[in-house]
Amino acid sequence: MTLLSTPPTAADSFGAHLRRWRQHRRLSQLDLANEAQVSTRHLSYVETGRAEPSREMVLRLAERLDVPLRERNTLLVAAGYAPMYRQRSLDDPALAPARQAVELVLKGHEPFPALAVDRHWNLVAHNALVPLLMEGASPHLLTPPVNVLRMSLHPQGVAPRIANLAQWRAHLLERLQQQIATTGDTTLAALHDELAAYPAPQVSHDTPGNHSPLAGVAVPFQYVTPHGVLSFISTTTIFGTPVDVTLQELAVESFFPADPQTAALLAALATQASG
Repeated sequence: MTLLSTPPTAADSFGAHLRRWRQHRRLSQLDLANEAQVSTRHLSYVETGRAEPSREMVLRLAERLDVPLRERNTLLVAAGYAPMYRQRSLDDPALAPARQAVELVLKGHEPFPALAVDRHWNLVAHNALVPLLMEGASPHLLTPPVNVLRMSLHPQGVAPRIANLAQWRAHLLERLQQQIATTGDTTLAALHDELAAYPAPQVSHDTPGNHSPLAGVAVPFQYVTPHGVLSFISTTTIFGTPVDVTLQELAVESFFPADPQTAALLAALATQASG
């Protein structure tokens, strides 16, 4: 698991923050200097505090290092500049258009499940089909904030009803590792350790997931219901060019039926629920 070498603190200098992100991205000073089109000597001076970066330089370096917006604000403050990217609750009136867009996507995806999560995979919003997938979960897992990954893999959550649990568990842990490598987020790292410590399911070579028509294209999500096995593939939607921390960290997970039987069953369940 790839984390920043040591967790940054508010008192750290800009140079210390920059060095951690450069090392996290496994770049030498020469590599980063070439990427940012500055001299290696100047970059070295910035890292050691012998030179102060301009606001433009801070943003250029953050861009080359692919630093998330939240951490770009931290870099700006450490360099003595005001934060550039706003950070607001999704309930903020200024984000009403974004909230409406998310709700439109969720509602428009029915009769298939879709949900929105924040950067730590806490449930932000969902459509009418999602509660069907959480039926039978322990009440303590349903207490807000509901963590979607914990709900999925916890022995008292959805896990006992996932037909291809070993396959789905490996997929979620790998995806979480990739997110940690990108962000260096210690909260996500702790979540990964928690999920990895849950009892590992027995690997079966005869699970429904291995027989899905899309098994060679995407990892399916196979959910057992009293009406039969629902087979899904999922996609992730994010805002394309966010200038707000909250929006950059918001993701919509949409589940599509992987076979005609699942599509028909979900349509029937949706009709029953609305009735």
